[in-house]
Amino acid sequence: MVLRGYVPTSEETLQTLAALRLQSLNSDFSTHAPFPQLEELFPPRVLHARLPTPHHSPVKCRRARLRVGLLAGGLWGQALAKQRAEQDQRLRGRLREEGASTMAAILEKWKLLQGMGRPEAMAAYVALVREWPGFGSTLFDVDLRTSPLGAGGQRLWLGIGAKAVSLYKPGEPEPLDSFCYGRISSFGASDSSTFRLSVEDQDLLFETSQVHEIAQLLNTYLTSASARQLPQPQELDTSSPDPPKAPAGLCPTTEPWQHQTAVGSLHN
Repeated sequence: MVLRGYVPTSEETLQTLAALRLQSLNSDFSTHAPFPQLEELFPPRVLHARLPTPHHSPVKCRRARLRVGLLAGGLWGQALAKQRAEQDQRLRGRLREEGASTMAAILEKWKLLQGMGRPEAMAAYVALVREWPGFGSTLFDVDLRTSPLGAGGQRLWLGIGAKAVSLYKPGEPEPLDSFCYGRISSFGASDSSTFRLSVEDQDLLFETSQVHEIAQLLNTYLTSASARQLPQPQELDTSSPDPPKAPAGLCPTTEPWQHQTAVGSLHN
């Protein structure tokens, strides 16, 4: 998750995590130690985010648009292709520079860890990652639909954790909203690329390529939460009409959750 950019933290912390990973893998710094590629230590999307957005000059008038159409296969098309190739080359060069700068910073931090053993490096790594409040959640890229018939509206992270489901703006450490499992009434697939989550009287629709994975993980956590709310056999008391109480840390369940599977979408 760190390498995929799903742990929202500063670049300084990401460099420290990379150095701790190197210390765990190779022990103390050495120029002769096997050295992984940068993408095996640091999230590539962070480097790409530093690059300027490609700028294409807009065609300003109808006559210019017509000229583009007429000359697309000729000199004008060749000029555009050359311009794009030069722009791509500049971006690749900039990316190499950013990568080299980041690698140098990671190496400096690795040198400071001399004498740290592998268990200590691993413990320090996990301690840093645990500082994120969403630690332990699995994040999925989703598009939140604005209406049942509308296309994806807002790009979000859907975080599935042991006690709650959370929605994050990508890169932000704090969730936009969280729903403990006692508030979830049902979930399932509307189709092969749309996941529905019903929270009390609200239906949330997400466009995602990971419908099956999200449903499986939710089903696991919800089954576990439901099992914890049930009394053990020796604790059953038929004389008491009161329902069992939910354990601390979980919202009380107002009605049973239902895993509603769309036909042909989530079956193995």
